[in-house]
Amino acid sequence: MAKYEKKGELSYTLGTTLTFELLLRKAEVAKRIYVNPKQKRDETYTKLVHLAEANHVPVITNNQKIFSLSEKENTMVIGEFEKFTCKRMPQGNHVVLVHPSNMGNLGTIFRSCAAFNIDYLAIISPAADCFDPKCVRSSMGAIFSVPFAYFSSFEEYLALAGQRHLYPFMLQTENALKNVKKEKPYSLIFGNEATGLDSSFLNVGTPIKIEQSSKVDSLNLDNAVSIGIYSFLD
Repeated sequence: MAKYEKKGELSYTLGTTLTFELLLRKAEVAKRIYVNPKQKRDETYTKLVHLAEANHVPVITNNQKIFSLSEKENTMVIGEFEKFTCKRMPQGNHVVLVHPSNMGNLGTIFRSCAAFNIDYLAIISPAADCFDPKCVRSSMGAIFSVPFAYFSSFEEYLALAGQRHLYPFMLQTENALKNVKKEKPYSLIFGNEATGLDSSFLNVGTPIKIEQSSKVDSLNLDNAVSIGIYSFLD
């Protein structure tokens, strides 16, 4: 069992809740479930084993070494799964992240997309690795329920996205979020944590600014995405 590798084909869910999400939402990519020998053979253990067996996923209970993958000493369950992507782009409402760099933010954004029924998450490279176990953990398993894909450029995404309303979120516009007409299907576009979107996005669709007080320079990316998604709900 090797340590996680970005260029490898496998990743891991570090924890019981995440592993349940893997088996419930994306069992077809699950390869093995590892149970810490210290795990109590309780109701949770029984449910996990039954769910794994129902999906023909082997359960391994005698491999203590793999738990060195987790930084937390109390990790009792690890799921091993194949990396995956969405082969078909849903034509509903999208969030587009242009060069997100923080794995914690990316995982939280997956969670927000799942909570508010975003149909698709497009990630423009270079970007944080959504399959890093730290990102999987911060998503709380939402990575298994939100269709997503990486793109080499925003133009590549646009070429496949079809006719839709584009809303770049940026500080250089005077269009306040609360005043903008919101039309579907839409793509909400957000930039890098440090630099935001470059000025070329002022010519893309309808740029939007989240109005805020002068007490802060800007909002954290995951906060901005959550506000944007929620504001576009019916």
